[in-house]
Amino acid sequence: MRRRKLPLIVPIAIVAIIVVALAGVAPMVYKAFTSHGVKTEGIDNTGVTSASTDLNGTWKVVPGPESNHSSVGFTFYEMLPNEKKYTSGSTRYVEGTVKVEDDTLVSGDVTADLVKLRTDVQDRDVSIRRKLFHTDQFPTASFTTNESVDLSGIPSDGSVGQVTIPGELTVHGVTNHVEPVFDVVRSGKHVTIASTLPINRLDYDVKPPEFVAALINEEGEANIRLTFEKE
Repeated sequence: MRRRKLPLIVPIAIVAIIVVALAGVAPMVYKAFTSHGVKTEGIDNTGVTSASTDLNGTWKVVPGPESNHSSVGFTFYEMLPNEKKYTSGSTRYVEGTVKVEDDTLVSGDVTADLVKLRTDVQDRDVSIRRKLFHTDQFPTASFTTNESVDLSGIPSDGSVGQVTIPGELTVHGVTNHVEPVFDVVRSGKHVTIASTLPINRLDYDVKPPEFVAALINEEGEANIRLTFEKE
């Protein structure tokens, strides 16, 4: 029995479907391998003004202006075959308060929702939350301090000062003492602080799954920027 030849239009249609499918997937694959994610940056001092209130009182984390919106995140360095890259993730879901008396920080407590971590690639977001930080078990990270820190040297004219705030950082259910150095700016009714804190992920028992293609460097960063408003 002779085989019926398929009309030429059939293979052409199949090829067209494959091309269209690849065209839709390719940008997502490219983005996953080239995007550095969403990084919490430092202070943007564009448009800052002189302080309109003193430092004393209880201050609450607020979203803040878009240029200095509150955000907490991480940066890890990945060792891929023939390539080294970094990936950052951030969450804007942060809450907390600090208390200042006589121009001295007396206490502070800030908590970030890691369930809302975002790197700008959805599949990577899910993987980082569930397989790296295990947010189903450890949904938050926190920084707490009860140290007395002199803030009297922080400028009130909108220029950036600097202060070290010792405290306890808890990530993945593990707490370590840290001493981040914060840039600080007072602008209008807001105070914004930012720090890039070097961390070793193994100190917090953060270990990537064995089957991932990339080797994640032990050394990374905690990226912090918080805007406060007095209650």
